[in-house]
Amino acid sequence: MAFQFEPSVVVDTLPMLMRGVWYTIYLTVGGLFFGFLLGVATGLMKLARPFFVRKLADLYVELIRGTPMLVQAMFLYYGVPMAVGLRIPPLIAGVIVIAINSGAYIAEIVRGAIQSINVGQTEAGRSIGLTRAQTMRYIIWPQAFKRMIPPLGNQFIISLKDTSLLMVIGVGELLRTGQEIVAVNFRAFEVYMAVAMVYLVMTMSIAKALKILENRLINKTSGKRA
Repeated sequence: MAFQFEPSVVVDTLPMLMRGVWYTIYLTVGGLFFGFLLGVATGLMKLARPFFVRKLADLYVELIRGTPMLVQAMFLYYGVPMAVGLRIPPLIAGVIVIAINSGAYIAEIVRGAIQSINVGQTEAGRSIGLTRAQTMRYIIWPQAFKRMIPPLGNQFIISLKDTSLLMVIGVGELLRTGQEIVAVNFRAFEVYMAVAMVYLVMTMSIAKALKILENRLINKTSGKRA
């Protein structure tokens, strides 16, 4: 029998995917919130003076960036409980995986942004009596953060799409919800098309919002200079 595309299936599927959308948003926002904190801490550690602190940060970044997130998720959800006897709920495990994974990449974003600021500004801050921490807080960080926005936006989109990998540990995110719908109506083409459309809308919305934020910061800075 020839395949017949049914647009009505796509339309009917979209509302059913909303539960998975909320799980996806929860995983992305929750994971990136903690991932950002972890990334900032690790990025600053990579710039610290003590050799041991820098190497500890390097080890974390290389370990996470050198292994697939799918392996990290399965290790945390299936491997760790066998070792310590503590079962982690799928949703919590998903947030932890996103946080740990994104934190390694955000650390490099933070390090690169800070190092891109002219060293003369650090010297100027120290020359007027600011401590190293105060110089970072009031002079270096505000400028570096503006430069972080585009790569952080890319990381946000990447992490959102990476939540689809968490279906292997039973998290009911968007792709897993679509899979469950296919198991009932057997309309894989239409359902997965609907899933792709929802991912596209979310990623494009994030990209647009971040572009607006970036432009506002640029205009605000230009206004101050003027």
